[in-house]
Amino acid sequence: MRSFPLLLPYLVAGFAWSSPLEKQHALQKQDDASNPDHISADLFASLERLSRLVDITYCVGTTGIDPPFSCASRCKDFPSLDLVTTWNTGVLMSDSCGYIAVDHGMAPAPKPSLHTGKTAYEEHDTDGNNQGSIIVAFRGTYSITNTVVDLSTVPQEYVPYPSPEHGGSDPPKEPKHACHNCTVHMGFLASWKIARSVVLPALKPLQEQYPKYTIHLVGHSLGGAVAALAALELKVASGWDNLVVTTFGEPRVGNDGFVDYIDSIFELGDVGKPIDASVYRRVTHADDPVPLLPLAEWGYRSHAGEYFISKSDLPPEPSDIRPCIGDYDPRCISSTAGEHLKKTGQVIAEERAQDTWLGTRGLWDIPTRLKLWQLFFAHRDYFWRLGLCVPGGDPVDWDREKYPQFTSNEEL
Repeated sequence: MRSFPLLLPYLVAGFAWSSPLEKQHALQKQDDASNPDHISADLFASLERLSRLVDITYCVGTTGIDPPFSCASRCKDFPSLDLVTTWNTGVLMSDSCGYIAVDHGMAPAPKPSLHTGKTAYEEHDTDGNNQGSIIVAFRGTYSITNTVVDLSTVPQEYVPYPSPEHGGSDPPKEPKHACHNCTVHMGFLASWKIARSVVLPALKPLQEQYPKYTIHLVGHSLGGAVAALAALELKVASGWDNLVVTTFGEPRVGNDGFVDYIDSIFELGDVGKPIDASVYRRVTHADDPVPLLPLAEWGYRSHAGEYFISKSDLPPEPSDIRPCIGDYDPRCISSTAGEHLKKTGQVIAEERAQDTWLGTRGLWDIPTRLKLWQLFFAHRDYFWRLGLCVPGGDPVDWDREKYPQFTSNEEL
């Protein structure tokens, strides 16, 4: 596969705004208590902290992460973390990078929800004991759009993989929740297949050693798609219930059947469920095209659990983040739809047929209101500008004040 310059892969993403032909699901009527128009300060603080943790993944494969938890980026924000392992499988379309760490922090837990009296994480611990967490962080890739375009026409059938107890090779037992007529993006599934050979052997002893610890799977961009597939396997095949999944700029992973499946497994879009109790948070950002890729015309769909950052520039506030309803909510990322996609399909088809560099064809078909630098940064602007492993993160953040609830040891 050809490697485009750092900025140019996002040109394709500039074409890929949601289509009027996309399958839409009517919004379910909810009362104001169960569906507020913004998130709580505690959930905001949790998401912001996780964005820094996923930003650290960009040190894997570059300057690295060293024990106990040291790197050139934001590691000093987390003195209570102990690094377990990292992995880096290369720079191809199926690349996968990330780290696993254990957080033994004993700071006070988040304030309880007004709806349940418990936090989302206490609800998974019958003893109400928040002793720490296990972090599994998946890095994104600058070739995300290349991956989407090159492999989007080759969806692969999805079935939950065997649990680690079966050695990963025997046919899986029929799961309690079967995935019927499910396909997923072949490139995303390939990334998880590669990462699971490191992640599962490392996670199993940690889960046995710290059974009360919540396992947080977090990912940005391609890492969000891999985190989704990892979470499904851990929950369905391995039977682990103490999972919380948080993704930033997650692309569409699979078809209608897969989306219905992941919604069911993680109880996404349930009417009346408190916002803070959700165990799958798919964070999107205004003008970020990647959550709308691959295209609906290619058979892909977004799943529920979306939290939409409506403010285009940094930094956001809790009032800027809207919990969305169902798989399709016109108040959220789908509302950023731009031009019809007829021209998009023509550009991509011509590029494939003539084997020409996309940078020379269709470049000026991007709607004029979508500036290239905005598209590039929108996919990185999740609380901070993600994706650069240098002290203090991206230089754009160096002069910024910390968020009001900025913490280093607080519960996620």
